[in-house]
Amino acid sequence: MSTELIKVTINEQEFEVEKGARLIDVCREKGFGIPAFCYYKDLALQASCRMCLVRIEKMPKLQTSCTITCTDGMIITTQSDEIEKAQRAMGEFLLANHPLDCPVCDRGGECELQEVIFDWGDVEERFIERKNVAPEKFLSPIVANDPQRCILCKRCTRVCDEWMGEDAIEAGNRGVDTVIGTYGGWLDCSECGNCIEVCPTGTLLDGTYRHETRPWELDQTISTDVYSSDGMQISIGSRGGLVHRIVARDRYVNGLNGEFLDVKARFGHGFINHEDRIKTPLIRYKTGGKLIPVTWDAAIHFVAGKFKESENNVGVVASARLTNEAIFTLKRFATEVAGSDNYAVSDAEDLSPFFDNLSVPLCTHKEIRHAKTILLIGGEPEEEQTFTAKQMRQAVRNGGAKLIIVHDTPIRLARQATQFIHVNPNSLDAFALTFADSANENLAKKLGVSQTEIDDLLKTIGETEGDFIIMFGRDLSAEAQAVLANAAGNFASENRRILLHPLPLYNNSVGANDMMAGKKPLADVLKNSKALLIGGSLSEDNAKLLANKNFVVVQELFETATTDFADVVLPAASFAETDGTFTNNTGFVQRVRQTIEPVNQAKADWIITSMIAKELGVDFNYNFAVTAVFKALADEISAYEGLRYPHLKDESRPVQVKHAIAGKKDLSREIDALKANVEKLPDEAKKINVTPKVGHKLFRLTTMTSKTPQFHLLAHGNPKPENLLVSPLVQFNLDGTPRVKEIAEVASVGVIDRVNLKIDN
Repeated sequence: MSTELIKVTINEQEFEVEKGARLIDVCREKGFGIPAFCYYKDLALQASCRMCLVRIEKMPKLQTSCTITCTDGMIITTQSDEIEKAQRAMGEFLLANHPLDCPVCDRGGECELQEVIFDWGDVEERFIERKNVAPEKFLSPIVANDPQRCILCKRCTRVCDEWMGEDAIEAGNRGVDTVIGTYGGWLDCSECGNCIEVCPTGTLLDGTYRHETRPWELDQTISTDVYSSDGMQISIGSRGGLVHRIVARDRYVNGLNGEFLDVKARFGHGFINHEDRIKTPLIRYKTGGKLIPVTWDAAIHFVAGKFKESENNVGVVASARLTNEAIFTLKRFATEVAGSDNYAVSDAEDLSPFFDNLSVPLCTHKEIRHAKTILLIGGEPEEEQTFTAKQMRQAVRNGGAKLIIVHDTPIRLARQATQFIHVNPNSLDAFALTFADSANENLAKKLGVSQTEIDDLLKTIGETEGDFIIMFGRDLSAEAQAVLANAAGNFASENRRILLHPLPLYNNSVGANDMMAGKKPLADVLKNSKALLIGGSLSEDNAKLLANKNFVVVQELFETATTDFADVVLPAASFAETDGTFTNNTGFVQRVRQTIEPVNQAKADWIITSMIAKELGVDFNYNFAVTAVFKALADEISAYEGLRYPHLKDESRPVQVKHAIAGKKDLSREIDALKANVEKLPDEAKKINVTPKVGHKLFRLTTMTSKTPQFHLLAHGNPKPENLLVSPLVQFNLDGTPRVKEIAEVASVGVIDRVNLKIDN
């Protein structure tokens, strides 16, 4: 769209707007309310609901404002008797089959149809024909459907196509018989739930929340997703100390991810109030003994005494899932209390090679959406960084961007790729060497690609004018990441800006790397420490290294493989019970806000660490104020310099920390290591030709996701029940096997409804 300003007149008021701006957006921005159901900014136009009608001078009839772009001198009327009559008529059509069951509908109180009809509806109902009625049913373990409430705005089908690239839900039949449905009657997709989020009525419903409470009874708290490194903004709905649901922040306040969330961010909150949460501090008084509940005072005193006995040989480990404040405090414990540099981060990869060799800035997700060319090297964003993947798909689908994917596996995102360079298994390091150093026939042979494919890639980059974004993750070795991060700047030109985008696994992987500057490899810390203070948990393999330690303290929500080796377990608060910050993969620092009081006797991780430190004679001077913790970390870490909580209060304008740009560095050692590794690769290899199944990583059961029962069904193949009218959890065990007795009972439920759904007895 041009930045040229033109003049338009709306309701006899003159405004300057950008030429080509969409009329409905301009009217709303200028304070003139225009009703619409099918229109959704940044989605393909539908223009089917006919509610956004306006009168434009010199046009013969009313126009849909969602399809009109502004031109100079345009004169628009948004309110008149003529327009109101047309809108009321459309409202009457929309209610022809829609049941007036607002008191029992889950969307009652936040339903767009309800709100619009109050303003533009009519008290007269002239349609006396029989309504198209249909019973409420399930489309998956977590998506329910009440088809009679559908107004065919097709928002759900468009987000499924444009945001997710799945086309799992679509309109079927024709005319008055048109319904929104799924192939085979069952959703086999990534279960993102975005169709629920954008639905303006109660047609699509959250199967983990439905009928629990009323929307207006919930307290809404804006926070940040605890799963993905994308840092999606969420709104947590709570009541009486219980978290009932999570929706995207944009339903209430504009956030960086709009109304987009993935399956874990939206539905995986069952762990917060789960009955298995650790309730009190626990001490194992003898090796092999049981963990015994004790008071906080007794636990802190016991821990301090044991650490004193360890002769300052105390190691500290922080999970990349903790807040910046918790991780920073754990580092302070290591350096100021234990007097040691023996600290590490428990993460899927070490981000130091990437950030220590940055040659260009990090991109934002908005810049991904509007990029001209995107190069993905390895990784699987559609499974692990879902909002990044959504922005990539829309950049191609709606923005015309060129997407180049270099991978040893034909991932689903390759369907949207302009060029897919299919390399041999485990040969991405060879591509890093090709990209950063120089291409040659030997490297092409190791990759299993032709030189022409490399030449086409370089040609596309050379022709790019605008933003060129390079993204990669832990599929590459540390040396490859360092070389790629430092070589990225070589491709910049006067008309081309280069940006980098890391693909870390956890919600605060970037923040953990920032907080723990100077950290050591996790294996070294576990090996060289007699006693350990661990915030969060380790992987099962790393947890086994705790077997012969003198003393282990773990701050956790649940008993895990790590707590099995702990001498003391201290109940930690979840992200919904504490204040703090996460730093996402674009460098945005975002608030985590306390939604409910800590359950049982849980405490925030930074408070627990501070209490142990104080018992050992070191006061961090936080005075139990999380703002003081953030001030301390911002004063110490240069990328966060000058930041305070007030700067972070509005996530619609997020703050991006400024990671140091390293400039061109001598990485000959890393290049030599890469060359040595590449030489070991076979000249010929059998390529992977199978596209991974949807959800093979996304649905993986973890300590947190396993506490939401529906995730078990998804992880075990998402079985389709015999009776769609009854919850799948009633018909299946958590391992996906049928519950024979219960299925027999539900077979007798709703015979007439089952006939309507064509479900056999």
